[in-house]
Amino acid sequence: MTMPRRRRLLTIAHSYCVTLNRRLPQELARASGWDVTAVGPARFRGDFGWNVLEPAPDELCRVVPVPVYLSARIHVMRYGRELSALLAEPWDLVHCWEEPYIAAAHQVARRVSADVPLVFATFQNIAKRYPPPFNWIERYSMNRADGIIAFGRTIAEQIASKDRGWVSERRAEDLGGLYEGVGAKPRQLPIAVIPPGVDLDEFRPDEARRSATLARLRWSAGPPVVGFVGRFVPEKGLQLLTSVLDRIDTPWRALLIGTGPLEDTVTAWGRRHGERVRIITTARHDEVPAYLNAMDVLCAPSQTTTRWREQFGRILIEAFASGVAVIASTSGEIPYVVADAGLLVPEGDRAQWQQTIEMLTMERVRRCELARRGRARAESVYGWPVVARQHLEFFERVIAGRAS
Repeated sequence: MTMPRRRRLLTIAHSYCVTLNRRLPQELARASGWDVTAVGPARFRGDFGWNVLEPAPDELCRVVPVPVYLSARIHVMRYGRELSALLAEPWDLVHCWEEPYIAAAHQVARRVSADVPLVFATFQNIAKRYPPPFNWIERYSMNRADGIIAFGRTIAEQIASKDRGWVSERRAEDLGGLYEGVGAKPRQLPIAVIPPGVDLDEFRPDEARRSATLARLRWSAGPPVVGFVGRFVPEKGLQLLTSVLDRIDTPWRALLIGTGPLEDTVTAWGRRHGERVRIITTARHDEVPAYLNAMDVLCAPSQTTTRWREQFGRILIEAFASGVAVIASTSGEIPYVVADAGLLVPEGDRAQWQQTIEMLTMERVRRCELARRGRARAESVYGWPVVARQHLEFFERVIAGRAS
């Protein structure tokens, strides 16, 4: 009996440089009927420093490191010519986890065969008007796409608010040749709302790991630990969090993980509180699960600006999976991510932030209940097997749409 041919999937993402971020292609490969190749930068600087892509021997998919150029600014980053050679291979679908307006997306859209369905993924939840050439790149990429994955409801709403045609009737040469070979026919672009996933094995409640991390921080048993993980930038709300902690009289400790422009300000704040504060600016990606285990409450006080609102907040689902109670602001996608598994606080309401943090640091039973609900939500909504299955269902839908 002839076995059915396995589908071939090429998935591309600069985030694949980090081993934990390759769980999506691993789970896609675990599903029957698909051969998966994952492409990522051979070397890339992320939020936690430089990362080098080193394929593990037990990975279920083929992993191909490719050199990247101009990676200091993600908007202009491009992959090396090795990617063009890969795109020339026969694929059933190409999945590009790069924002459609950046140079790498244009590179993929131009090089992939016209016969191969192309799916982009995006976190962008504000309808921005990009300057040339990025507005041309976005139009080109979206017009070439056969489907798009929105990583949340606010992202899907932003896509739906744009012109479905993407490309005007202007001649290709009027746009610097970016549209050469791409038709201007308006069409309805298939959109799937699928969240990012979380590794439920790496991020898990773990008392032994908690004890070891607290010991490494030179903390013994003591008050609850209020945590923050993310970029030290104004829009992440770290200044709001530190000012609120200054007003809390009940016992607390703070563990802040990240780096960024506010590092000196945050470090100076930490010195004023002595042994009750730990600030870690050198954490690696693989150390984040242990630091989460040391926290009792994770705060995500993101603040909307005219140019940004929270696009998802991956640390929220990592905290859920780790069994950490979550308090988060109402910025952007956060209310949809958190639902009833955490506590939501209006972005700039310092009084309510203070009241909520005080309540959770004093009420262990309430923290435990939120921890239980968070873990359950992580397992049912954000586990990589669940997320991968949704991707594959959408890919099959896109392929079928191409064939009809």
